[in-house]
Amino acid sequence: MTPSRLVVVGAGITGLAAAFEWRRRRPDDEIVVLEAGDRVGGKLHRIELAGHWYDTGPEAVLARVPEAVGLVEALGWGDRLVAPATTQAAVVLPEGRFPLPAGTVLGVPASPDGLDGILSPAGVARVRAEAALPPPAVDGDVAVGALLRERLGDEVVDRLVEPLLGGVYAGRADELSLQATMPALFAHLPGSTSVLAAAAAARDAGSRSRGDVDGPVFATVDEGIGALPAALVAASRAEVRLRTPAHGIRRTAAGLEVSVGPVGTPEVLTADAVLVTVPAGKAARLLAGVAPGAVQPLQGIPYASMAVIAMAFPAQQVDAGSGLLVPPVTGRLVKGVTVSSSKWPHLGGDALLVRSSVGRFRDESELQRTDEDLAAAVVADVADLLGLSRPEPLETAVVRWGGGLPQYLVGHQARVDAVRAAVAGVPGLGIAGAAFAGVGLPACIRDAHRAVDALA
Repeated sequence: MTPSRLVVVGAGITGLAAAFEWRRRRPDDEIVVLEAGDRVGGKLHRIELAGHWYDTGPEAVLARVPEAVGLVEALGWGDRLVAPATTQAAVVLPEGRFPLPAGTVLGVPASPDGLDGILSPAGVARVRAEAALPPPAVDGDVAVGALLRERLGDEVVDRLVEPLLGGVYAGRADELSLQATMPALFAHLPGSTSVLAAAAAARDAGSRSRGDVDGPVFATVDEGIGALPAALVAASRAEVRLRTPAHGIRRTAAGLEVSVGPVGTPEVLTADAVLVTVPAGKAARLLAGVAPGAVQPLQGIPYASMAVIAMAFPAQQVDAGSGLLVPPVTGRLVKGVTVSSSKWPHLGGDALLVRSSVGRFRDESELQRTDEDLAAAVVADVADLLGLSRPEPLETAVVRWGGGLPQYLVGHQARVDAVRAAVAGVPGLGIAGAAFAGVGLPACIRDAHRAVDALA
């Protein structure tokens, strides 16, 4: 093929994975990655904590789907993959701490078994009675909470689903789209007699699609997931331009032009293909002149802000497995606690390493605190939750993700379809990222590959 130039807007995991994949397919092409910030990686970020590289963005990937593990292996880092020492998590409730039941679909149970304690006797009875209700009638997309409260009761939503969705999306079950956040469950509802049966079918279908693969569900990298961006830049041999915002794209007879750099003195960068991987609001502004049909649906994807607080305490025993889920019904500040030095073998040693997150869609008031105040409040909450005998931290770090997590509200898939259709109408233009088909690393990498397939 004739060598060409790909311009990627955004140096998060989606943009860097696309650049790497493009290089593997078209080794002679020029690849330019534009990043408005001062570093690559987006939400992939690591710090030094108590002598370890420590992730303050995603700290693990799904190991039973191919995209993220395959990317690590393609980089030649297969021997750096680390499996967790434990994945035994618990839910913290006003009545006490209870093991997270196995076999749920993002907290949606497939049976009443294992729910005693997490739910009240009346709550368990409500779940058990769901199979006797008329089959669920779902006409199009609905909110997760609306369906599950009606079918299974409030306790399932408030005590199981909320902490899991809050951890993944920093969102609220009563607003998040069932179709977008639980697509397997949504797909099985029309042919199922109950939500319980649909959850069981979704769980079993997932097992079959993986071929009942043995091995860990999750994995990480020994130097942190945050080490991947620099490796992808090196392997893609892309020209990365930091502190270089893109302002607009226009179609010409020869291809595409991207306006970049200072607003007062912009540079015009020509390209044969342009892939936009920035958050939805920025993408809407960027595409207004070239794909106007994408603007309104992109503006309909809001974002939640959050903060991750990393803590190192003196080494001590804690009985919390890999961590704790903390639903809003507890009134706690934190949404969850990951006991990293117990979860990951390479992080064990002379300190207890813990991370916790704060912030949820439409409830980011706690993020108005200073870093010092926020860290002190989270340390107190975590020390109480874990029952620490030595609660004074050796180190703390606050990493804020302003507008960090897209919200898949009801009707999300229709918005995504509209964006993709508008962009597909412009030859050489593509769009991908966490705003569309999943916020986890495998989903972002998969969307990057989908975009490369369409463009290349």
